[in-house]
Amino acid sequence: MAENINMGSNTSTENNDEISLKELIQKIKEWVSYLKTKWKIILLVSTLGASIGVVYALFQKPTYKAVLTFALEEDKGGGGGLGGAMGLAGTFGIDLGSNGGGAFAGSNLMELMKSRLLMEKTLLNPVFVKGDTLSLAEYYIQINELREKWNKKPELKNIQFLPNADRTQFSLQQDSILQTIYKGLVKDGSSGNGLAITQKDKKISITSIEVVSESEIFSKLFCENLVKETTEFYVETKSKKARLNTEILQRQTDSIRNELNNAITGVAAASDNVYNLNPALNVKSSPGKRRQIDVQANTAILTQLVAQLEMSKVTLRKETPLIQVIDRPILPLEKEKVGKLKSLILGGFLAGFLTVLYLIFSNLYKKIIA
Repeated sequence: MAENINMGSNTSTENNDEISLKELIQKIKEWVSYLKTKWKIILLVSTLGASIGVVYALFQKPTYKAVLTFALEEDKGGGGGLGGAMGLAGTFGIDLGSNGGGAFAGSNLMELMKSRLLMEKTLLNPVFVKGDTLSLAEYYIQINELREKWNKKPELKNIQFLPNADRTQFSLQQDSILQTIYKGLVKDGSSGNGLAITQKDKKISITSIEVVSESEIFSKLFCENLVKETTEFYVETKSKKARLNTEILQRQTDSIRNELNNAITGVAAASDNVYNLNPALNVKSSPGKRRQIDVQANTAILTQLVAQLEMSKVTLRKETPLIQVIDRPILPLEKEKVGKLKSLILGGFLAGFLTVLYLIFSNLYKKIIA
């Protein structure tokens, strides 16, 4: 008896499923029939969307992408056993991190390149464009036709960004404009335009810089000048301590060398003064003997300083990193623009799809409120 009940319930469930499936198919057929009655509206809106897509493609300004790749090379010696252990771990696929680089290692260097300091230094770099020397910031203003908008504002009308201008002497308006340009370049990098810095793999020290803008020349110049400013700042900061030590030793060496030369001259002068002196008058020869002692002392000191100076120079060379540019942007740059056919298809499809959704939901809404 129980088996019969179970069999009956299973049959009922199957019938419900079949009815639901049939209802679904029936509903789909009804919606298709309904949409067929609205084919003129769908076709008209799709055609309008396709036309808008084509117009957009025609009037859209093309963008140009400048790509520069570089490799960072620095002496990571001195790690001793730790460096060897890390290298051995790397052969087994174990990443223990890097033992060098510090604040400028890996992704930190990429963030450094996008910092406001280096971006503003780059924007104030002098460039030669169309027979005229101007700053990159001024060129950015020209290509984006910002000055035409400023002519109606007296406080902005006469603002200029001269090449290598003193950043500390900028007015409030200049600070604001430079900050706006900086934010635009960094923010737009995430949406396709502006600056983008990528590193394919953390284990690979090759970094790629991409600058996309509506000006082919600006993309190329900004990309190259940003790497130049980053290189100078990075090398100066990374080797600052060793360079200061070398400069101090160089000044000390030059000072002792001058003292030695003076002492040698003093010995010669004292010898001339006591030439053919009576041996009984030994006190007259004491200045020459003192000068001779100065010569010997300065010689010993100079010998040590020269050795330390040469060692310091070797250390400076080892601690000076090298940013080696691999590929530079070469004109003509890669041109990016949405094609007319692609815009036509996307515009028509999107408009038709939205129209179908609107018709379906509007019909459902009418049925609900009816």
